Amino acid sequence: MRLIKQLLVALVIASLLEGWWSCDGCFENERNALLQLKASFNYPEYMSLSSWGLYTDDCCKWENIHCSSTTGRVSKLSIWRDYLAFEWCFNASLFLPFQELTSLSLRRNYIIDCVENEGFEKLQRLSELEFLDLESNLFNNKSIVSSIGHLSLLKSLNLANNGLESVTDIQELDALGNLKVLSLRLNQITKVVDSRDVKIIRNLSSLFLDDNGSIQLELLGAYPFLKTLSLKFNSFKGRIFAQGLPNFKNLEHLDLTSSTLNNSFLKDIEKMPSLKILLLSFCQLNGTIPAAKGLCELKLLQKLDMSNNDLRGTLPLCLANLTSLQLLDLSSNHFIGNISLSPLGTLTSMHTLQLSSNLFRIPISLLPFFNHSKLKHLNCHENEIYADIDVPTLTPKFQLRTLDLSGQGDGGVFPKFFYYQHKLEYVDMSNIKMKGEFPHWLIRNNTKLYILLLANCSLSGPLQLPIHSHVYFSDLDISDNYFNGSIPTEIRVCFPSLNSLDLSGNGLTGGIPSSFGKMSQLTELDLSGNGLTGGIPSSFGKMSQLTELDLSNNHLSGIIPQELIVGCSSLSELILSNNSLHGQIFPKQANCEELIRLLLDGNQFNQSIPFSIINCTRLEVLDVRDNHLFGSIPSWIGNMTSLQILDLSKNNFFGNLPSSFCPPSICEVYLSRNRLQGPLMNAFYNCPSLMILDLGHNNFTRRIPEWIGNFSALTYLLLGYNNLEGKIPIQLCNLTQLRLVDLSNNNLFGHVPPCISIDSNWVRGIQDVDDSFRPYIREQPLEFTTKRISYYFRGRVLKHISGLDLSCNNLTGKIPAELGNLSMIQVLNLSHNSLTGLIPQSFLNLKQIESLDLSYNNLNGKIPQLTQLHWLAVFSVAHNNLSGQTPEMVAQFATFDNSSYEGNPFLCGPPLSKSCFASSMPGVSAKDKKDHKRDDGFMDMDAFYVSFLISYAIVLLTIAAILYVNPYWRRAWFYMIELSLTNFYYFLVDNIPFLFRCY
Repeated sequence: MRLIKQLLVALVIASLLEGWWSCDGCFENERNALLQLKASFNYPEYMSLSSWGLYTDDCCKWENIHCSSTTGRVSKLSIWRDYLAFEWCFNASLFLPFQELTSLSLRRNYIIDCVENEGFEKLQRLSELEFLDLESNLFNNKSIVSSIGHLSLLKSLNLANNGLESVTDIQELDALGNLKVLSLRLNQITKVVDSRDVKIIRNLSSLFLDDNGSIQLELLGAYPFLKTLSLKFNSFKGRIFAQGLPNFKNLEHLDLTSSTLNNSFLKDIEKMPSLKILLLSFCQLNGTIPAAKGLCELKLLQKLDMSNNDLRGTLPLCLANLTSLQLLDLSSNHFIGNISLSPLGTLTSMHTLQLSSNLFRIPISLLPFFNHSKLKHLNCHENEIYADIDVPTLTPKFQLRTLDLSGQGDGGVFPKFFYYQHKLEYVDMSNIKMKGEFPHWLIRNNTKLYILLLANCSLSGPLQLPIHSHVYFSDLDISDNYFNGSIPTEIRVCFPSLNSLDLSGNGLTGGIPSSFGKMSQLTELDLSGNGLTGGIPSSFGKMSQLTELDLSNNHLSGIIPQELIVGCSSLSELILSNNSLHGQIFPKQANCEELIRLLLDGNQFNQSIPFSIINCTRLEVLDVRDNHLFGSIPSWIGNMTSLQILDLSKNNFFGNLPSSFCPPSICEVYLSRNRLQGPLMNAFYNCPSLMILDLGHNNFTRRIPEWIGNFSALTYLLLGYNNLEGKIPIQLCNLTQLRLVDLSNNNLFGHVPPCISIDSNWVRGIQDVDDSFRPYIREQPLEFTTKRISYYFRGRVLKHISGLDLSCNNLTGKIPAELGNLSMIQVLNLSHNSLTGLIPQSFLNLKQIESLDLSYNNLNGKIPQLTQLHWLAVFSVAHNNLSGQTPEMVAQFATFDNSSYEGNPFLCGPPLSKSCFASSMPGVSAKDKKDHKRDDGFMDMDAFYVSFLISYAIVLLTIAAILYVNPYWRRAWFYMIELSLTNFYYFLVDNIPFLFRCY
C-alpha cells in the first residue's frame, strides 16, 4: 500500500511538472522563440518554417524540430532552404532560448556574416551544443570562422561548400579541443598545414576534404588520431602522402574516390596498417596489384573498392592475407585469370563480391565459393562463364541474396547449386547458354525472389509456372529463348504483383490471355517476336499502370481495342509493328497524353490519319510505315510540338504537301513510296533540326528549293525517283553534315556542283559518337542503292554508310575533280547522264569506295589506274567514249567482267576480247609482244602526219630524179601534161555556157 501511495505521488509531481513545461507539449518560451525566429526571416513561403504554428501549438511536432524525450525541450533544430533566397546575417540571440540544443543545422541559408556582437561565439551559452552544420553558405572572410572557434564543446562541424581557400583560414578553430568530425568539402582548399598552425584540433578523428581541387597532402600527419579521411574528387600535387603517410597508423577509413593517384600508392598503402575501409574507385590506377607487401599487408581491411580503374593482370596470391575482408569491388578493370586459381576462394569472410566487367573465367558451378558461408551478394556480370567438368557433389555453405552471372559463355546445364538456395531475391543469368526448361522450381524454392532475368539462355520447352502464388515476384525476362506452346492463363494468379514481363523472341503460339487485364500492377509487357494469333484483348484497357506495350512481329489480327487507348492513360510506348491489324489506327476519344512512341508499321490499316492523334501532346515518334493509309497529309501535324520522328512511307498518301507541314521539333521525316505530288515549296522551310528527309519514289515536281541549304544538321537527303527539274542548288554545299545524298532518277540538268561534300565521321575505322543526345537509336529504314541493289539501312548500320547518287538525270559538263576529295565515301553513282571529259585522276583518293558507277555518259580519254582502291566491289564505265587499255586485272579488278567496260569501242585489253596490239604481225617475236604489252594499239595522229609528209616529199623527189636522168621518160611526161591541159581546156569551153543558163 505504501508503495502504491509513493507511485501516485510521483505521478502527480510528474503531471505538475509536465504542466509547468507547457500545457500543449513544449515550453512556452521555446515556442515563442521559434515563432520569433520564423518572423525574423520575413519569408512566408520559406519551406522549412511554413508549418510552424499552423496546425498545432506543440512545437515538438513542428517540421525539422526534435525534442528531448526526457525533458521535452528542443534538442535538434534544422533550418534550410532548397531554392534561391536572399542573403542574411546570423543573429545568435535568436537561438539562445534553446538551452538543451545539441544539434543546429543551418545549411543552404545564404549566411554571409554575423550581426554585430551576435556572432557564433554567443552560442557558448548553449552548453550541450555538439553538432553545427553550416554547409552551403556564403562565408567569405575569417571573422565567422574565428567566431565558431569559441565553441569549445563542439564535436562535429560542417563547413562544406563555402568560400574557404586553405586550412589557414580556419586556424582560429584551434580552441575546438573536443572536435572529432570536420567537413571542409567543396571549398577551394589547396594546402593542409602542420600541427604548429593547428594545435588542439589535432584530436580530430574524421576529416572530409572532398572536391577541393589540387591539394598538397604532405603535412596531413598533423592529425595522428585521424580514423576517417575522405579525399574524393581531388587531384594531388607532388607525391601523395610523401611525409604524412607514416603518421596515419590509426587511420581506419580512407576515401579517395575519383581522385588522381599514381601506381606507387598501392605499395605505400601498407603504412596504414589500421585501415578497415579503403575506397579507390575512379582513381586512374593502372598496371598490376603488387605481388608482395603493399595492399596485401592491410590485414584488418574489411571493405576494399578498386572499381573503375585500369588495373590488369591476375590477382596476386598474397590477397589471401586479407582474411577480414567483407566487401571487395574489382569491377570495371581488366583483370584476367581463372577464379578457381585465384586467392578469392580463401576469403571466407566476404559477404559482397563485385567482379563485373573484367576478363575473369568463372565456373558456373561457383565451386570456388562453396565455403563462403557469409557470401550474400555476388556480381560476375560481363566475364567469361564456363561449364565445369566433374563437379563434386557438394552443398554450398552460402545462401545468396543477389546473383549476377550475365554476360557471355556456355554454362552447360542449369547450375545445381541453385537447388540449395532459398533466400535469393535477384538472379540474372542473361546471355549464358544453358540447356533445360524454365526453372519454375527456382521461384518456388525462393519465396522472396522478385527479379529473374534469363534472356538469351537457350532454354526451351513449354512455359511451366510454379503452382503457388508469389506476391514478391515483380520482374521476369525470359526473352530470346526457345520456349514454345501458349502463354499460361494462370500467370496472373502465379505473379499477382508482376511489374515487368518480357517474353519476346520465343516460339510462343496461341492467343494472348485476357487475364493480363487483371494484372493491375503491370507497367511493362513485351510479347514481341512470337507466333501469337488472334486479336488484342479488350481487357488490356484495365491495366491502368501500363506504360510500355510491345506486341510487334506476331500474327495478330483485328482492330486496336478502343479500351486500350482510352483505359491505359499511363501508356508511353505502344508498339504493334508487323502484324495484320486493320481498321482505324486511333479512336476518336483517345487518352494519350503520356504517349511518346506509337509504332504501327507493317500492318493493314486502311483509313486516313485521325485527328485524335493531335491529343497526344507528348508524342515524339509516329511510325505508320508500310500500311494502306490514304488521303492527303493533314496540315495539323505541324501543331504537334513534340514530334521528332514521322514515318508515313509506303502508303497511299496523295496530293501536295501543306505549307505548314513541318512540326517545330521534327528531326526525321520519311514520306517515300507514296503518291505525293507538286512542288516542295515551303513545306519544310522552318525545320531547323531536320536531320533526315526522305521523299523518294513520289511525283514531286519543279526545282529543289534553295532553302534546303538552311538545314545545317541535315545528314540524309533522299529525293530520288521524282520529277524534279532544274539545276542542283549550290546551297547544297552549305550542308557539311551530309552522309547520304540521293537525287537520282529526276530531270535535273546543269553541272555537278564541285563543292558538294559527304561527311565521313561515321565510316569504316571511325568510332561511334555518343548518341545520348538522341531520344532513341535510329531504327527507321532508309532505302539507298549501292552495288546495283537497293538496300534498306537502319540503326547503327546506317551510320556506317556514306554515298552520293546523281544517276539517271540530264547532268552535263565534266566530273569535278573535287569529288576525289571525298576520300571516305563508299558509294558514288553518276551513271546515265551526259557528262563529258576525263575521269579525274583524283579518284585515286577514294580509298574507301565500294561502288563506283560512271556508265552511260560521254566520258573520253583513258581510265586511271584505280587498282589501289581495295574496297571496290562494283565498278562500271560502260557505254562511254573511253579509249586505251583497261586497268590491270589485279586485286579486285580481276573480278570485273566485260560488262564493266562494254560500249567503249576504243577500249582494249582484258577482260575485253579486243587486244591492244596486232598479234599476227610478221617478224614480231614473243619478246617484242611482251615489250608491247602496255601499248594501246591505236594510231598516233602526230606521227601519221609527219610520216605522210616525208613519204610525199620522197615520192616527188624520186619522180624528179627519174625524169632528169632519162630523156625519153622526160619527153613522154611533158607530152602527157600538155595533152591533159588541152583536154581540160576544151572541157571548160564546152560546159561553161550551161552553168549560166537561167531556169
